[in-house]
Amino acid sequence: MKPDFQRDLIPSDEVLQLIGAVNAMKDKLLNAAQQWELLNENGHVPATPSYAALLQHAIDAQDLSRDVLRLTADFARSPHHTTRAGSTVLKHLGTAATMSSYAAPHFTETAECALALPRSANPTDRHYLANRMVTDHASARAFLRRTSESLRDAAKELDDHLGFQRFLATLTRQEGPPAPPPPRPGGRHR
Repeated sequence: MKPDFQRDLIPSDEVLQLIGAVNAMKDKLLNAAQQWELLNENGHVPATPSYAALLQHAIDAQDLSRDVLRLTADFARSPHHTTRAGSTVLKHLGTAATMSSYAAPHFTETAECALALPRSANPTDRHYLANRMVTDHASARAFLRRTSESLRDAAKELDDHLGFQRFLATLTRQEGPPAPPPPRPGGRHR
């Protein structure tokens, strides 16, 4: 194996650990995006949406975003972010960090509309607030999904890097030291 390749490889155990962390975070975000519903079973905004429940979505989204930011910062501080694979992973993690930070404010806007909805006497205002709630909540969930997709892409890049390492390992095993030449008949050497 050439020294250039060795410098560009992230140790397998670290790659496996990072893949596990990224996949766990990806699953949390995807589950949140799928479970945090605003609309009722008929597809309508509830007459009195729960401000507390919607605010909890914002709190939970903020916690998820903090975890994504920490994961990204930890990888950015590692020496591996400068490798070819590492720079691509960091790009995906950076996108995930950005997308995750957008979700909480949209959930907060949804909660704010839910708080104003019961106090609105004008049907036009109620309609506007309900539509704004749906849009903000859908946007927040979309940011969670996009975060999950960026994490998926980071995990795929890490998995590809691991596959490349395995490929190089098989090549180096095949390229062992050359076998000594067979002895010449007659036992005399020139």
